[in-house]
Amino acid sequence: MSRTELLETADEAVAGIEDGATILVGGFGLAGMPFDLIDALIRQGAKDLMIVANNAGNGEVGLAALLKAGRVRKVLCSFPRQSDSWVFDELYRAGKVELEVVPQGNLAERMRAAGAGIGAFFCPTAVGTPLAEGKETRMIDGREYVLEYPIKGDYALIAAHRADRLGNLVYRMTARNFGPVMATAGTTTIVQVSEVVDTGTLDPEAVVTPSIYVDRVVQVDARHYTVQGAR
Repeated sequence: MSRTELLETADEAVAGIEDGATILVGGFGLAGMPFDLIDALIRQGAKDLMIVANNAGNGEVGLAALLKAGRVRKVLCSFPRQSDSWVFDELYRAGKVELEVVPQGNLAERMRAAGAGIGAFFCPTAVGTPLAEGKETRMIDGREYVLEYPIKGDYALIAAHRADRLGNLVYRMTARNFGPVMATAGTTTIVQVSEVVDTGTLDPEAVVTPSIYVDRVVQVDARHYTVQGAR
């Protein structure tokens, strides 16, 4: 018997997310971003959130819309600034949102470590830079490394292509990005998919995220978000 819940609406899927929660949000720019779940989270009203993502939003949709709604206390990401990150830029300059920058490889590995039960690991990335200030370092085989700790989420919001009724997931090309590691690192993993198929329909060799990591699934209508030109 699967523990995964198949829900009717995105609003049901994000019900119960608490103020102050740490939320892992999938996506690389707009690719693979769980737009419907984020829109539902805005309607749900949770605030003072810590968001872990690759970047800090594009235009005024998805993660940027959550920021614009004033629901985010802190962003932990790799790429906070780009041509269409004006929502984050304005909030950060006004002192209304905190920022922690994490190199992209470290970001992925720290979440993978959380899912794998690894207490910490040494990594050479960021040695000798401000990102390593205050962190333990160690010489290993003649090279300096920085101690990094796992990143865990109270919730993970991700988008996949298809799910079966047990909650096994397959992704669509580069929309996969951070989805698999976030699914393992979130205490409660919530997934939007374009289609839910009968169990046994998915090729087992194509399943990337097994159902054991998935708590809630909602099927949403395929929609295409566009970002207006930078201001």
